[in-house]
Amino acid sequence: MSLRTRLLILVIAAMLVPASLVGLRFVQNRSSEINAALANLAASADDIASDLSEKIQGTAQLHYGLARARDLDTRDKAACSAFLSDVREEYPQFTGILTIDPDGSLFCDSLRTNRTLDLRDRAYFKQALVSRSVVVEPVFGRLTGISVLQIAYPVRSEAGALKLVLLASFNLRKFAEYHHKRLLAEKDVLLIDAKGTVLVAPSTAGWTAPVGASIAGSDLLRFATAPDQKAFQEVTDRDGRTQVWAVAHSPSIRDAGLFILVGRSKDGLVAAANRRLYEDMAILAVALLLLLAGVWILATVSVGRQVGRLASMAKRLGLGDLSARIPPPHPRGELGGLMTLLNGTAESLEQQRAAIADLNQKLSQSQKMEAMGQLTGGVAHDFNNLLTVILGNSEHLADRLAGNKELHRIAGDIATAAERGSDLTRSLLAFARKQPLRPRDIDISEKIQEMEALLRRPLGEHIECAFVLEPDVGLTSVDPGQLTTALLNLVLNARDVMQLGGKLTIEARNVSLGESDLDINAEPRPGDYVMVAVTDTGSGMTAEVASRAFEPFFTTKEVGKGTGLGLSMVYGFVRQSGGLVQMQSAPRQGSTVRLFFPRLAAPPNEDASPAEGIVTREGSETILVVEDDDMVRTYVESELKALGYRVITAASGPAALDLLRQSADIDLLFTDVVMPGGMFGPELARQAIQLRPGLKVLFTSGYSQNPVKAPDGIGDARILTKPFRRRDLAAMLRSALSTPQR
Repeated sequence: MSLRTRLLILVIAAMLVPASLVGLRFVQNRSSEINAALANLAASADDIASDLSEKIQGTAQLHYGLARARDLDTRDKAACSAFLSDVREEYPQFTGILTIDPDGSLFCDSLRTNRTLDLRDRAYFKQALVSRSVVVEPVFGRLTGISVLQIAYPVRSEAGALKLVLLASFNLRKFAEYHHKRLLAEKDVLLIDAKGTVLVAPSTAGWTAPVGASIAGSDLLRFATAPDQKAFQEVTDRDGRTQVWAVAHSPSIRDAGLFILVGRSKDGLVAAANRRLYEDMAILAVALLLLLAGVWILATVSVGRQVGRLASMAKRLGLGDLSARIPPPHPRGELGGLMTLLNGTAESLEQQRAAIADLNQKLSQSQKMEAMGQLTGGVAHDFNNLLTVILGNSEHLADRLAGNKELHRIAGDIATAAERGSDLTRSLLAFARKQPLRPRDIDISEKIQEMEALLRRPLGEHIECAFVLEPDVGLTSVDPGQLTTALLNLVLNARDVMQLGGKLTIEARNVSLGESDLDINAEPRPGDYVMVAVTDTGSGMTAEVASRAFEPFFTTKEVGKGTGLGLSMVYGFVRQSGGLVQMQSAPRQGSTVRLFFPRLAAPPNEDASPAEGIVTREGSETILVVEDDDMVRTYVESELKALGYRVITAASGPAALDLLRQSADIDLLFTDVVMPGGMFGPELARQAIQLRPGLKVLFTSGYSQNPVKAPDGIGDARILTKPFRRRDLAAMLRSALSTPQR
C-alpha cells in the first residue's frame, strides 16, 4: 500500500471522530435552539404578566389619586360621570371608570349610560367591602360585554367607613392584541379565568373555542391551573395540529383568577432549528470533502503525521495522562513497533497507578477505623469515670432519701440512667476493641444450638429461621457472652429489614482464608477460622451504606429506633477476639454478615478458675487508693470509709510508692490501670509488691485494651470495671483480701 493511500486512510479514520462530534454538536445545537424557543415562550408569558401587573399597579395609583379628587366626592351624579369621562379619555386602556355605592348600586360612570346596576353579586365588590387595598377580578363587563379586568378600590373615610368603591375596567382584549402585535404574530395569546372561561381567544385558525366559551376539563386548563407549574404543555386539536403552550408564573395574576398563556405551533417551533441543522450538516460535508482533497494533494509530505502522533502521546504521558493511547491502525515497520511499545508502557504505568490507588484506599479505610476506635475508646474511658461518680452518688442519695419516696425515686432514676450510659460506653469500647473480655475455649456450633430458642424468640412467625451448623467445627477462644450479644444484634438487624417476612439463616462451619479473602477494611488475613454467617432476605444495602455500616452511631433507622452501635460493637468484638468481619449486601437482595474466629490447634484448657467466695461486704483493713481523677478518687474514698475501711489516697503511681515506703499498715492496693505520668497500674503493682511482698492488689479501669497482666506473686489480676455499684466494690474488695497469695 502506497504512502499516499495510507496517509489518506489515516486521515479519513481520524476525521470520523471529529466529524461525528461536530455532527453531534449540530444536533445538540438544534436541541438547544428548540429549548431556547420554549424558554422564550415562557418568558413571553411572564413578560405579559409582568406588564399586566404594572398596569394594575398604575391603576391602583390612579385610584388613589381619584379617591382624593373633590369632583369625585359629590352626590351630583352628572358631574361625577362627566369627571370620570374626562379621566377615561386620558386612559383609553379602560373600557370604563365608575363608582359604586356601599349598597352595590352604580352611582356614576365614565360612559354616561345612566343605567342602573346592582353589583352586589360580583366577587370583587364583596371583597372590596372588607378590604383596604385594590381588588382584582377578570369578568365580562355588564355595560360593555367586553372581557375586562375589574380593578376595584374601596374609598373609606378617616374613621374607616366605606364611602364608595372606585372601579376601573381594564380592557383585556386590547391588551392581548397589543402583545400579539409585539410578538410579531408568531405567538398566540390566550387569557382564561380559573373556571376555564375564555376571556381573550387567539386569532389563529387552529383555535376553536370563542370568547366566552369554556374549556373546563381540558388538559390546557389543568396545565394552566396546576400548582406544580409544569414548564410547557402540548395540546393537539381535532385536526392533528399540535400547539405548545406556556403559562405565566406571576403569583399576583394567578391569585386574581387570571391565567395568561402564550402558545406556538410545534411545527413552527422546530422549523427554524431544523433548517439550521440541515445548513450546518451541508457545510460540514463540504468542509470534509475539501479536507480530503487537500490531504490527497499533500500526501507526499504527510509522513510527519505519524511522528506527530508519537509526540502527542509522549506529551500526554509527560503531563500524567496515563490513559493516553495511540489508536490503531499502526503503520508497519519501526514507527508501528514504537507505537505498540509506547502503548504497552502506558498501560503498564496505568495499572501500577490503579494498584497504588487501591492500596491507598485500603490503607485509608484501615486508618479511619483505627482512628475512630482510638477516639471512641478515649471518650468511653472518660465517660466511665464520670458515670462511676454519678452511679455511686446516686446510691448515696437513694440511701439517704429512703424516707422520701419521690426523691428516692429520682435518685433511682439517676442510677438507672448512669447504668444505661454504662451500656453505651460498653458498646463504644466494643468497637474500640478495649472492652474487658472473658474468653473461653468453646465449640461455636454447640453454643449456637444452646442459643437457638433465644435467637428465634425476637423474629416472629412471619420470618423463617434456619440453622446450618457443621457438627465438627474447631474450637475457638471467645467470650461466650459477647458472642451471644453479637449474634442477637445481627438477628435483630435482620428482623428490622424483613418487615413483610423473609428467611434468616445462621451458619457455622470451618473455613480457610487465603490472600484474596479480604475483610471489611480490604485487608487479607489468611488462616484457619470458624465462620459464623447470618444471612437475611431483606431490603439489602447500597454500596455507600454498606461501606459505613460498621461505623459507630451510623444508622439508617428512624430517630429513636436505633443507636448505630450494634454493628460497630460486633466489629470491635470480633477484631478484639483476633478475627475478621466480611459483609455482602445489595439492594433488594438481602445481606450476609460473616464473622471469622481463629481456630485453635491445641485442645481446650480444662482448668476452671476457682469460685470467688465473698464472706462479707465490709472490713476494717487499710486500703491505698490510687486514682488520677479527683472526683472518682473522692467517691471511692467515701465509699470505702462507709464500708468500714481505713483509706489512704494518691493521685499517681510515684505518689503511691512514696506512701508505701512511709506507711507499713497497708493491706491492699486499689489502683486504676491507665494513669498519666508514665506509670500505669500494672507497673505500680509490680513495684509495690517488691516493697511489700504480702500486699494484695485490685485493679479498676474504664477500659482495658489488652488483658491486665498481674505481677508475679499476686496470682490472677482482678479488675473492677467502671462504672461500678457499691455492692460490686465491696464484693471485689473482700474477694481480693480473702484470696491467699501464691
